[in-house]
Amino acid sequence: MDIIKNKINDTIEFYKWSLSIADKRVEKWPLMDSPLHTLAISSTYLLFLWLGPKYMQGREPFQLRKTLIVYNFSMVILNFFIFKELFLAARAANYSYICQPVDYSDDPNEVRVAAALWWYFISKGVEYLDTVFFILRKKFIQISFLHVYHHCTMFTLWWIGIKWVAGGQSFFGAHMNAAIHVLMYLYYGLAAFGPKIQKYLWWKKYLTIIQMIQFHVTIGHTALSLYSDCPFPKWMHWCLIGYALTFIILFGNFYYQTYRRQPRREGMSSAQCTCYKMVIGNIVALRYNIDIG
Repeated sequence: MDIIKNKINDTIEFYKWSLSIADKRVEKWPLMDSPLHTLAISSTYLLFLWLGPKYMQGREPFQLRKTLIVYNFSMVILNFFIFKELFLAARAANYSYICQPVDYSDDPNEVRVAAALWWYFISKGVEYLDTVFFILRKKFIQISFLHVYHHCTMFTLWWIGIKWVAGGQSFFGAHMNAAIHVLMYLYYGLAAFGPKIQKYLWWKKYLTIIQMIQFHVTIGHTALSLYSDCPFPKWMHWCLIGYALTFIILFGNFYYQTYRRQPRREGMSSAQCTCYKMVIGNIVALRYNIDIG
């Protein structure tokens, strides 16, 4: 029992110590005083992920066309704002793309970088709505492990990033990812208009390719920072490399299943296609306990 108490006390002391070295500029910003807010939001997301499909069982899917158009184009604007702010503030602060330590001062450009990164963190929380809309529209097959893993980890891990390193090297990944999300939500916004527009959206698969390139660039950039002994938390560098590798594997598998394996199915006979769709439908039904009979 004493061992457990000591472990708990050590954990509490470590947490208090970690707060003492956190970025003082952000501690009074929304959601930043404690990790509990972020964990509560993420827990609510996971709870809805479990209960949502059960609620939709036996109900007609919502169409949400206008809602999706507004949502996706709002995300285009938000991500463009983040990209623009990071680009301009980093340029004004003479940021290096090779090695940029965190400046915790109240310099206007540094605070602007921190604020843009905070908005980036907030955008990851807003992106939970992607899953909510999938569930309300009964697009359950699109809620893959990659989808949930990406959404949950990004929002949670970026709280850590903003709390301790809201600047410096952190700007690079957010800057690049925000630009990609402008293109991604532009695609989704246009696709929400329906078949008349969708037939022109031939470039969907290139979004996945761009995302995979992003993760390779992230690993290269992080490795360069380690090689140059950049004064940025090394444990964060190593964790980022490992994290990016998981996305390369998951997005690579998604690309193969969607754009390499899928064309082979086009050569199936009508009976084979029907059988394949029934199998997929049954898998989804079992996953969410939905009656498809």
